[in-house]
Amino acid sequence: MKHLLSIEDLDRDGIETILERAASFAEVSRREIKKVPTLRGQTVVTLFYESSTRTSSSFELAAKRLSADVVSVKAGGSSVDKGESLKDTVETLSAYGPSAIVLRHPHAGSADMLTDWVDAAVINAGDGMHQHPSQTLLDLFTLRNSIGSLEGRSIWIIGDVLHSRVARSNIQGFQKMGASVTVAGPPTLIPRGIESTGCEVRYSLDGLESADVVYLLRLQNERMGENFVPSIREYARLFQVNGRRLGPRQLVMHPGPVNRGIEISSDVIDSDRSLIAEQVASGLVVRMAILYELLTGPESVRIDSAPEDPVQIGEPA
Repeated sequence: MKHLLSIEDLDRDGIETILERAASFAEVSRREIKKVPTLRGQTVVTLFYESSTRTSSSFELAAKRLSADVVSVKAGGSSVDKGESLKDTVETLSAYGPSAIVLRHPHAGSADMLTDWVDAAVINAGDGMHQHPSQTLLDLFTLRNSIGSLEGRSIWIIGDVLHSRVARSNIQGFQKMGASVTVAGPPTLIPRGIESTGCEVRYSLDGLESADVVYLLRLQNERMGENFVPSIREYARLFQVNGRRLGPRQLVMHPGPVNRGIEISSDVIDSDRSLIAEQVASGLVVRMAILYELLTGPESVRIDSAPEDPVQIGEPA
């Protein structure tokens, strides 16, 4: 695998390989000295054109834990603010000889386009409403640690599916691992034709008790040019997941950032049914595993060494 642009780039065996590697790195992370020399002498560039806390920080720390040099560029305060194009920015950064470029960009297909301009491995850290493969992998890792195999499990993805790259990646990833997926939300926030991906569609929370895992999405107001719901209060009344709507064995996930009191109540976030904190922790070791699998060959140092425009489904229904 040269690049990670979409969860479609991985079959089930490929996903399992990354999850196994992440489990090994989780063991390393429990050591007193958490770094391994695997990527010593290599450079990883993180290039973020959109705001990010969890993804950018975990990729940066993951590269440092693997002993790589890291160059972090945020659009705000950089030459991008002066009108520099993505291609020109990347050509400038290529002078550092990066082994990998981690890109987040507001336009779908940007990461794929980048592969034509650089020799480095390209990792898609989110491109518009298209894909977010590393989020899907960390979610799968979190679930594997919590409930084991997803074969035959039911997962509901609830909320602003229309604007969510996480939803699109997760529908594919969860199904690859054997789960059935239901998406639920107001008709205005469910992409037209999404049934073609193999998921079931609901416009209410009726039947939520059948889910093993409830995956919440926030309303992405920054991507909305118009009102998609009558009001936040009305949306919360109909689609907020709270303690009254959950059974005792149902698990809850959220990719963050969380809007307490809108898509999810505080009592659920702070309960033992929530896997949100585990998702954040999984992000580090999974992104270490992604970098490892992309940048190392068969002769690389073992991790137990001494430490040192793709088409979118996206029109409103």
